Amino acid sequence: MRIAVAGATGNIGSLTVAALERGGHEVVGISRGQGVDLVSGAGLEQALAGVQAVVDASNGPVGTLEETVAWFGGTTAKLLAAEERAGVRHHVLLSIVGVHRVEGNAHYAGKREQERLVQAGTVPWTIVPATQFHDFPAMVAGWTAQDGVAPIAPLLLQPIAPADVAAVLAMVATGEPKARFADVAGPETQDLVDMARRTLQARGQTVKLVPTWDGGIFGVAMAGNTLLPGEGAHIAPTTFDAWLEQEREAAQK
Repeated sequence: MRIAVAGATGNIGSLTVAALERGGHEVVGISRGQGVDLVSGAGLEQALAGVQAVVDASNGPVGTLEETVAWFGGTTAKLLAAEERAGVRHHVLLSIVGVHRVEGNAHYAGKREQERLVQAGTVPWTIVPATQFHDFPAMVAGWTAQDGVAPIAPLLLQPIAPADVAAVLAMVATGEPKARFADVAGPETQDLVDMARRTLQARGQTVKLVPTWDGGIFGVAMAGNTLLPGEGAHIAPTTFDAWLEQEREAAQK
């Protein structure tokens, strides 16, 4: 198949490109670095010529709730319109488990707008809701750290390896549209603070983590089981410990 990946140079996008190419598919990358701009729509027509399916793993800039919704809504609308004109038969959107259970978070609001537009569009679609990635806790610590101290919310997660997410997206893109795919998650529940601490240690980084619901970027609306997958979830194989060992080995090279 000829499949386009939006956000092709990002974390999940690049892994999805690799997974599709290993499966023998022709992949078209959609990113500014590859001459295609989702914001302006420049290059979309050419990129989607002959494409049968599109995987949207793009990510937007950090902004206010209104700015984030506008970014995700604008880029998604342009992408879907171009897909319709090109005759694309399947739009696959990477979303987030629990996105409809959390209000006030700008990124989640943007993802909900994406889902709304995809569901209202004419291109057959599959939405793939995934839990947080194994590298997410260390990223959060990096966002909040000041002078070696990072406030971090004690979220309960069931994290998934980025490569496992990419494998699911590649599988879905090469199949028939399924509307909403099952929640996609890793095999074990984990605590965000503990994950961040262990990841930073594995990478040889020193940051003091302060578990708190105050001063961070996540509120108590995400506490409890809010971010955990629902019944019938698709459970990916890679444990956090296995992923962490890979990080430790990479840091020692």
